[in-house]
Amino acid sequence: MQELKIAMMGATGVGKTSLLTAMYEQFDKTIGLTDLQLTPDQESNAILQERLGELKGLLDDFEATGGILATTDPQSFIFDIGKKGAKPFLRLNFQDFPGSWLSSDAPPDRKQIVENLLQDSVAILIAVDAPALMEAKGKWHELQNRPKQIKHLFASVYKEMKSPRLVIFAPVRCEKYMKNPTSATRLLRSIKEGYADLLALFRHETLNPWVTTVITPVQTVGTVVFSRIEVKENRPHFYFRKISHDAEYEPQDSDQPLRYLLRFVLKLHLAQKKSKWLGLAGIFQEFLGMNEHLKSSIIQSSQGCRTDSGFTVLQGQNWLDIE
Repeated sequence: MQELKIAMMGATGVGKTSLLTAMYEQFDKTIGLTDLQLTPDQESNAILQERLGELKGLLDDFEATGGILATTDPQSFIFDIGKKGAKPFLRLNFQDFPGSWLSSDAPPDRKQIVENLLQDSVAILIAVDAPALMEAKGKWHELQNRPKQIKHLFASVYKEMKSPRLVIFAPVRCEKYMKNPTSATRLLRSIKEGYADLLALFRHETLNPWVTTVITPVQTVGTVVFSRIEVKENRPHFYFRKISHDAEYEPQDSDQPLRYLLRFVLKLHLAQKKSKWLGLAGIFQEFLGMNEHLKSSIIQSSQGCRTDSGFTVLQGQNWLDIE
């Protein structure tokens, strides 16, 4: 079974674990309608179940604090994918690291760990704190989302790039901004502006052939909306409220990052069969035995990739097109 690493980036407590929880909890209702099955390992399942309990038990008015994993330790989430009732053919290793590891006073060995992770990851999932970007004219975007720091990190790691990579921008806590096409378009425009330097780096002639970038907003709870910001000791505290007292946990579009990831992986598999020049040489060798049934399920899943109302492929469509 092949294992692919997916690096997760985003401020501590932004909601990366909530995103993975929603992805897993909603899988059977979305991608699982094909013949694919998603199975976490025991440790990942325990963490996700605990986070799911927290999300289902949210108060009517609450501060987003990151729940159980607002920690200083790195964390891996393991998911196996395969045909229902059969041995998995692919392992996805979502790796999260503390935002403090990118700070100026972080030990060099920890910074090196982050750089190595980005180099080894076929995909990067950037969780964007949507209220920090959208509220107060984006006053807290730099502090919370650190776009310049992320840009410099990619510039350091993505040198002489000769193999495809997928970068997914996933705005989270975005329920307020996904109410209608107009507000969703505003969120999309704000992502492009807030990460303009990073997107310009990806568009450079040396990276443009290799980097695929997509934007996939995820409403990780679905029934809450941003309420207010309270500033304490020059730090923002973001508060949310449920749309009604009886509103239940109902995430939206949590399947989209995984749909795009599977579509990208299948494209690389097909390209690897045709050519050996890919820089990921060898990674997909065992995929040569991927049967037509699994390919069909992934193709069926990819047809559900959204490209409307705030969802878009910014560049690298050729690495998503499946012939």
